[in-house]
Amino acid sequence: MGFLEDFQASVEALPAMLQRNYSLMRELDKSLQGVQTGNEQRCQQEIEDIKHGLESGSITYDPAKLKFSDEAIEEQKHCVRIADEKVALASQTYDLVDAHIQQLDQFMRKLEELRQEKEAATTAAAAAAAAAASVATGTPVAATVTASAGTSTADNTPKGGRSSERGRGGRKKTAKVPTEQPAPAIDLELPVDPNEPTYCLCNQVSYGEMVACDNNDCKIEWYHFGCVGVKEHPKGKWYCPSCIGFQKKRKGK
Repeated sequence: MGFLEDFQASVEALPAMLQRNYSLMRELDKSLQGVQTGNEQRCQQEIEDIKHGLESGSITYDPAKLKFSDEAIEEQKHCVRIADEKVALASQTYDLVDAHIQQLDQFMRKLEELRQEKEAATTAAAAAAAAAASVATGTPVAATVTASAGTSTADNTPKGGRSSERGRGGRKKTAKVPTEQPAPAIDLELPVDPNEPTYCLCNQVSYGEMVACDNNDCKIEWYHFGCVGVKEHPKGKWYCPSCIGFQKKRKGK
């Protein structure tokens, strides 16, 4: 990631350079305003002097000779030079920012190339591992991938011979099979479907891994692992905290 460090180092110096250029432009503005004000006053005074000279007859009307003094003309040229210097400084500032933007675009393209190369390497490694596993077990690669997918699907099915639709008094419960989803780590204010059924002691919707109570008369039926202290799917029958006491009473009779 050396190129990223180089870009960060160049960007850190950019604000100071921009501030320096802006300060110079402000100084040029002040200088230009001062010269322009003095030149306007000088020109206005020279115009008044020419008018008085023409009126008094001390000056003969000659368009070729009626002009501003050399000092006034030099001040006007100086104003143009200051303005040109300001424009050049503004262009330099623009080019400086544009160069950093182009450099950032190059670094972003480089990062994207690195990301694609990493993904390609990961895919190739996974394919090589699958091929090695198929050679070791004599199972085709496609069968290995299918078996992995089947295992992932099977993990979402509750153990103990239970299904999501269980007969109860001649009718089926409509509890949906929990899917493999990560439990929310933080409480986000997301919209919740009011028609979505709730389960467990926490009275929340299904998420993460859940276990079903084997009591056919259980009112809740599905429970989150964390809410009932279960870490893996139980082997054999499992009863929720509410139904386990009822089962013990039945066995004691």
